[in-house]
Amino acid sequence: MQSTAPHIPPRPPRLALYLDLIRWSRPAGWLLLLWPTLSALWIAAGGFPGWHLLAVFTLGTVLMRSAGCCVNDVADRDFDRHVKRTAQRPVTSGAVSVREALAVGAVLALVSFGLVLTTNAATVAWSLPALAVTIAYPFAKRFVSMPQAVLGVAFSMGIPMAFTAVGGSVPPLAAWLVLGNLCWVLAYDTEYAMVDRDDDLKIGMKTSAITLGRHDVPAVMAFYLGFVALWAWALAPFALGWPLHAALAAMLAQVAWHWRLIRHRTREGCFRAFTRNHWLGFTLFAGIAAGFALR
Repeated sequence: MQSTAPHIPPRPPRLALYLDLIRWSRPAGWLLLLWPTLSALWIAAGGFPGWHLLAVFTLGTVLMRSAGCCVNDVADRDFDRHVKRTAQRPVTSGAVSVREALAVGAVLALVSFGLVLTTNAATVAWSLPALAVTIAYPFAKRFVSMPQAVLGVAFSMGIPMAFTAVGGSVPPLAAWLVLGNLCWVLAYDTEYAMVDRDDDLKIGMKTSAITLGRHDVPAVMAFYLGFVALWAWALAPFALGWPLHAALAAMLAQVAWHWRLIRHRTREGCFRAFTRNHWLGFTLFAGIAAGFALR
């Protein structure tokens, strides 16, 4: 007799689930973190910082962003199931348990901390608030009207750490770079929030897209321009010449393109704008690196 039991597809291997948990197939997230960190590293070192620091900050960025994904998915598991785009995330779907996700995140964070220990005491000290704000961000979405600002702080911690790793201290210049990077995070994460605005309104999530309302598109453009202007101003004393000027011009062209993508507030346009943001960061880094190399 032929069985009538429903076919249940086998679950993916644990490694595949863990890679999905940390968004391994979607590198745009850690690239958004990497480019401003490497830019700060190049500025702090006055050019190529050496293979050791390059490896520490590149691997550390990937590891900490991956650890942040684990914490975020645990914190948002009850919200994510009501959002079509996130309903099948491993923790939300039950494929990975809460304890398991936190264990993966802890291991990744410990490996990243091990990398930081190869630098100096000042950088180790800065890594502790960096970890704290990474953990705090997922919960800010319940209490802060613009949690993207908290994410901006988390995604900017690599900047002061780059300066301490090179010179042992954080100069005032780093504060301007952090402020500029905060503007960039507010821009691209508001685009991201615009994708899920309708779902977030239903479940009571707080986002900048909801807070800004009909002013969301002009605010995103203002954030982008603030990012470009602050970094341009901060880098002016370094006289990086035509490579930086070309990079800034290319960034402004990309900002104009982003306006075209998000002006009608479609989910597809806003999501495409968000996922292409890492090119803005790469353009800036390329201009800085080439400027120092040719100076």
